[in-house]
Amino acid sequence: QVRLVESGGGLVQPGGSLKLSCKASGSILRLNTMTWRRQAPGKQRELVASLSSDGNADYLDSVKGRFTISRDDTERTLYLQMDGLKPEDTAVYSCNADVTTRQSRRTFWGQGTQVTVSP
Repeated sequence: QVRLVESGGGLVQPGGSLKLSCKASGSILRLNTMTWRRQAPGKQRELVASLSSDGNADYLDSVKGRFTISRDDTERTLYLQMDGLKPEDTAVYSCNADVTTRQSRRTFWGQGTQVTVSP
C-alpha cells in the first residue's frame, strides 16, 4: 500500500508565499512522475505542475515564474514552492504520483491541503 500525505497549506495574504510538501510512504520501488493539481470551488481540477523522475518540469501557464516544483527522492517527498500568491490560487492542492511497486505500476493520490489567498 502506498500513501501520499500533503502538508503546508494555509491562509496567506496576496503576494505571500507557501511551500507545500507531499510525503510518500509504503512499498515503493520507484517514484516516477509526480504532480500537483488543484481544484477551486465550482471549478474543474487542473494540473499545476509536474516533475518527472529525470527532472523535467512543466507548469500551468498562470503559475509560471511564481511556483517551483521540486522533489527529494531520498525523502520520497514532492514540494511546491508558491511565491507571489494571488486570490485566484485559492484551491485544494493535491499531489499524485506514478508509483512502481512490487505488484504493479499505478497512480496514487493524496487527500489534499487547502490554500487560501485572501487579504
